[in-house]
Amino acid sequence: MENETKTVVSNFIRNIIDEDLKSGKHENIVTRFPPEPNGYLHIGHAKSICLNFGLARDYQGKCHLRFDDTNPVKEDTEYVDSIMEDVRWLGWDWNENLFYASDYFDQLYNYAEILIKDGKAFVCELSMEELREYRGTLTVAGKNSPYRDRSVDENLDLFRRMRAGEFPDGSKSLRAKIDMGSPNLNMRDPVIYRIKKTDHHRTGDSWQIYPMYDYTHCISDAIEGITHSICTLEFEDHRPLYDWFLDQLPVPCHPRQIEFARLNLSYTVMSKRLLLDLVKNGYVKGWDDPRMPTIAGMRRRGFTPEAIREFADRIGVAKANSMVDFELLNFCVREDLNRKALRRMAVLDPIKLTITNYPEDTIEELDAENNPEDSAAGFRKISFSKNLYIEREDFMEEPMKGWFRMAPGKEVRLKHAYYVTCNEMIKDANGIVTELLCSYDPASRGGWSQDGRKIKGTMHWVCAETAVPLEARIYDQLFTIADLGAVEEGKSYLDYLNPDSLIINTRALGESSLRDASAGDKFQFLRLGYFSADNDYSPEKPVFNRISTLRDSWAKQQKKQ
Repeated sequence: MENETKTVVSNFIRNIIDEDLKSGKHENIVTRFPPEPNGYLHIGHAKSICLNFGLARDYQGKCHLRFDDTNPVKEDTEYVDSIMEDVRWLGWDWNENLFYASDYFDQLYNYAEILIKDGKAFVCELSMEELREYRGTLTVAGKNSPYRDRSVDENLDLFRRMRAGEFPDGSKSLRAKIDMGSPNLNMRDPVIYRIKKTDHHRTGDSWQIYPMYDYTHCISDAIEGITHSICTLEFEDHRPLYDWFLDQLPVPCHPRQIEFARLNLSYTVMSKRLLLDLVKNGYVKGWDDPRMPTIAGMRRRGFTPEAIREFADRIGVAKANSMVDFELLNFCVREDLNRKALRRMAVLDPIKLTITNYPEDTIEELDAENNPEDSAAGFRKISFSKNLYIEREDFMEEPMKGWFRMAPGKEVRLKHAYYVTCNEMIKDANGIVTELLCSYDPASRGGWSQDGRKIKGTMHWVCAETAVPLEARIYDQLFTIADLGAVEEGKSYLDYLNPDSLIINTRALGESSLRDASAGDKFQFLRLGYFSADNDYSPEKPVFNRISTLRDSWAKQQKKQ
């Protein structure tokens, strides 16, 4: 995949890189994807992954995978493992370029001592509440800490004692000495180190203090020789602080930070905090719940890495935030699966169909193509008998105008099989149709008449004797409104959870070949949508997740526009 050829669309980031290469500023491009291991990656991260690794591929450079693991309270090896799995599944490889910010804890500490010795950092004893008070607001300047003018020797002594674990959590912090009157709040003497007596997932209990993200991130970039540090727009106001740290310290290089618009996708949330809330409070069934926008959830639902990469290419890179319609992602998934998904027949709401003139105790084998979009996919055998099931919605007792499917006295085509005509209905005590009695035309084998008569209605079906009982999980959007940033006053995003985001159908039946599926196999159930065998799939319990319907509303919207 990394060697695939694609039409490259220029954007402002590529223009910057092109100019840097042309001017000789850089000979090689080095980017990085720097997740914090405090949750599972989501589709927004997938955009960043594809951008950073894609640039490295296109410019024959390198992309590092670096875990910015500076907060042991929220981090876990589970998240590290899941992130590596997601990046690989998307088709990217960091090769030997795997790093952790914790690799640099000693260097980061030494750099902090340099700032202290240069009079550019001090140990502060303000509480978190006092820090907020002293910081000021966007319209009111901050106030200097009463501890700001401590001597270098006193600051060094206190900082070393902080490292030694002498003081309790939260009692002291190391802050940069910049400008409490700066209009940029990030420059108002930000905290560099805080005391956290928590074991780290890689360094154990070696450290009693941990560096802050803004301090760690830029220095890690410099140590690794990153040329272009690409991040989302919320870090634009942090760029002066990024540059300030690098300008004060003897780092090996000074990367350039470039910001782009993050992905906002309709009908979902991208906040790790909110996603964690959904998981921990049981609103979804884990990080890999197929309703989640996590890469793990999308993988389990049946989205393909090729579709997600295509989606990332289509939305492109911009400087302004905007909302992307979830239907565009669905469109990319359908486009990919249409080419590769094997076709199968299943019914979600079965009604029995009996062919009265078909031989008793006979099961016929018919040929069915696996994928009309792929001639190499070949054919399979499907069973046909006197007793079948069709979709209940494909029958109408009193058909409306333009109805081409089954109705009393109407002839229809059974896909890959025969023409059949409904002659009679059987109803239960409540007047509900429970069975259709039909006759078939033996001369129409394969679904084509020898006399040339044309049939407009074609229906899918399954053979009653060989059908496989399925559990079909029908997924819809997790939320009922497109923009979760526009919730009504007094409400929370939880008020917009979609009660029908998951409907479990245990009545479904599928053709016999579905018994041989494996977890992750993807199919187009004719006329029903794309489905994927779930992680829990087994021959004893065939479970399929609906990936997407066949309806392509995004493409229709584009046509209208």
